Amino acid sequence: MEPALHLDVTDATATVRIANPAKRNAMTTAMWRALPPLLERCAADPAVRVLVLTGEGDTFCAGADISSLTAGADASRDLAVAAEEALAVFPKPTVAAVRGYCVGGGCQLAAACDLRFAAEGASFGITPAKLGIVYAASSTRRLVELVGPATAKYLLFSAELIGTERALRTGLVDEVWPAEALDGRVAEFAAVLASRSQLTQVAAKEFAAAPVAGTERLAHWEAQGHGSGETVEGVAAFLERRAPRFGWTVG
Repeated sequence: MEPALHLDVTDATATVRIANPAKRNAMTTAMWRALPPLLERCAADPAVRVLVLTGEGDTFCAGADISSLTAGADASRDLAVAAEEALAVFPKPTVAAVRGYCVGGGCQLAAACDLRFAAEGASFGITPAKLGIVYAASSTRRLVELVGPATAKYLLFSAELIGTERALRTGLVDEVWPAEALDGRVAEFAAVLASRSQLTQVAAKEFAAAPVAGTERLAHWEAQGHGSGETVEGVAAFLERRAPRFGWTVG
């Protein structure tokens, strides 16, 4: 199988699968480059309400394909950061479904998702200290915001792997499930997310990324809320004891 990113859209959920099984789903240069435009397509597709990032088989992603570093560590790091940032600013909810190794660039991608669900036995690590690479400032800040400075320093300084128990305790992971139950739980939760108001989700995601929103953005979201009909539909559905049919979409 050639290294690639595979996209499948089913029931409002876009699943992006990292596939390079010969190298534990390590990301090649071409794969890093392919991720941002793929995410743009999903963001623009009104049929997509949730995005799930996962790996082929029993591994999420073991990082960057080291052979690609021959092009220059800085260039490879910049590609990884661009892919990470594209994932972080994806407007709709994102969930990383993690099995096996989630290391280096793989952990970088998982951290850029909104939520991370893991199978028991998964391993997490940030490994640039093994290669003498300066971890990107934006990636470092995102990791600190996610797990706190102490755990971020542990991961970055040592390049040691941690298991799901510690990952759950420190906030790196949101839920841990037996391996055979992970796909079902992720699909179930993705369906929940898809049923909720995308207006609420997109605004909340923007506010979480920039807690002090400017006056223009606050006015923008207030206008979106008033003009969307989402609240009217949500209240009507509650009173009529039915599932809401939210219609607001990105763009």
